[in-house]
Amino acid sequence: MTTTTSAEPAIEQDYSEVPDYAAMSRLDGQRFVVLGGGVGIGRQTCHALAGVGAKVLLVDVDQTRADQVAAEIDGIPLVADVTRRDEVERIFDVAVAEMGGVDGVVDIVGMGRWTSLLDADDEHWDFHHDIVLRHAYYVIQSAAPLMARNGGGPLVFVSSVSGISSAPGHVGYGVAKAGLMSLIRTAAVELGPEGIRVNSIAPGLVWTPRIAEMLGEELGERNGNNTPLRRRAYPEDIASALLFLATPLSGYITGQNITVDGGLNVIFPYETPSPS
Repeated sequence: MTTTTSAEPAIEQDYSEVPDYAAMSRLDGQRFVVLGGGVGIGRQTCHALAGVGAKVLLVDVDQTRADQVAAEIDGIPLVADVTRRDEVERIFDVAVAEMGGVDGVVDIVGMGRWTSLLDADDEHWDFHHDIVLRHAYYVIQSAAPLMARNGGGPLVFVSSVSGISSAPGHVGYGVAKAGLMSLIRTAAVELGPEGIRVNSIAPGLVWTPRIAEMLGEELGERNGNNTPLRRRAYPEDIASALLFLATPLSGYITGQNITVDGGLNVIFPYETPSPS
């Protein structure tokens, strides 16, 4: 019998070595672009990144919101329409001009409008495709070459449980979020050799100002109590997970969609307004 052995030498690993985990949780001097950074999850994410040492260019559709958050974190405000390719390219041109480059991106953009499948029109479909999926495609194409120059880094998006499970009225939003998750997996495969990690966080219902106005306190409380953790989600719950995916602590994670919903996906009993 002939025994063959691999010609590849064994990799020696010093298992006694302990990394500096505290340092791995920091982003000192790292240059981040945050899209949708003016309110809710985006505002909390800007604070989270700045709190661990990152320099932040925050993008919002509203000048007042962008200026306010930038003042809070000593960041750089920018107003842009992220559904347009030329505007997304301008965002990253500004990032290079103002910060000298881009080390990471966190993208929170993507709102939903509810209507039933048979009542949805082309405008409804196109709105969600543009604001959720098309803009993310533009962001990846614009950011990845800049990040590759610096050895890679994190591209982090916000998806949704609506892209995993279905609920009445979520046709445009849910389909677009499902498409976003597929785009993220493709980007992870193609950009991995450049050191670029591409992931997303899938929140359930998050108690942002817009959701609070839309649902009201009673429905919000009921939705929170329906989760295994028996409370509603707040923007900081999602920002914390986004921060993890932005730091070296998640350095071996890519192509993943991590659900952060208080266990909602296990039972998925939340309520939304009936399609009108």
